[in-house]
Amino acid sequence: MYTPNPDRYNNKTKYNYCGKSGLMLPRLSLGLWHNFGSFDNFDEAEKMLFLAFDEGITHFDLANNYGHPAGSAESNFGKLFNKHFSSHRDEMTITTKAGFFMWDGPYGDGSSRKYLISSLDQSLKRLGLDYVDIFYSHRYDQNTPIEETVQALTDIVHQGKALYVGISNYPVEAAQKAFWLLNENRTPCIVYQGRYNMLYRDPEISLFDTLRQSKVGFVAYSALAQGILSEKYLNGIPENSRAANQYGYLQKSEITDEIVGKMQKLNAVAQRREQTLAQMSLAWVLRDIHVTSALVGVSTAAQLKSNLDALNNTYFSDEEYIEIDKIIYG
Repeated sequence: MYTPNPDRYNNKTKYNYCGKSGLMLPRLSLGLWHNFGSFDNFDEAEKMLFLAFDEGITHFDLANNYGHPAGSAESNFGKLFNKHFSSHRDEMTITTKAGFFMWDGPYGDGSSRKYLISSLDQSLKRLGLDYVDIFYSHRYDQNTPIEETVQALTDIVHQGKALYVGISNYPVEAAQKAFWLLNENRTPCIVYQGRYNMLYRDPEISLFDTLRQSKVGFVAYSALAQGILSEKYLNGIPENSRAANQYGYLQKSEITDEIVGKMQKLNAVAQRREQTLAQMSLAWVLRDIHVTSALVGVSTAAQLKSNLDALNNTYFSDEEYIEIDKIIYG
């Protein structure tokens, strides 16, 4: 039987309030997009959940289509949760999403009321839960009136299927409208989940200002750019990596000689900071005051343990900022 670490809340994993809500999220959260599917190592997934919880990670992020095949990440998490963590439900923030393609026909994609509510019902069955803590509209759907999407999110909270709502991957103008409509419905959006890392900084252009003005938290995904901002590809493409995986989203063509050269230079900066490249990349994301939490998607418990060490140093000097920008932008 798994017995959680009794000191799990007395370590380096600190917590930030999410937007204007009273909900706190750990600075690092565990993302289950990859490595929790039916073709992944179930025993290692179990070890990752044990380590995460033992280290004070309370936030576990899913979506209806996560895992291979789609839905298997929720099913596997549900099995592990019900075996080991059901007595700790009130210590955990479990999130899921809907918006991308999930099943055939006209009702298995998008942001319509029918799809969002049907999808969440299916997710709850796979997870074995009565509710999730945060339910996201996973993407903006220009073919569905945003008022319909917002009303569905509001009703989901009123039905007790989710405690809070969030949005993900919305363009700034659509996000602003969604925030306003949800607030009018007395179902304020507490979090926006978006891609953010050293190589992709679009949120800095206008999104962060919008989130600050709307008092909405930000959860960063792809903080390591699908593993590019780690040591994994410093010397080519290893077997069983995301770039080598036939169903992965990171393509071999993205690991160019130019990218490898930049990563090697960034790795030298990280070594001077006494960090790995992955640790420095996570620290760089977390150094921004707009970031409530950064998701880490790992394949082993050892990798998660290493990522947690990024929390030891999230400070960057002006000289380091200049050097990192010069490496990335030339």
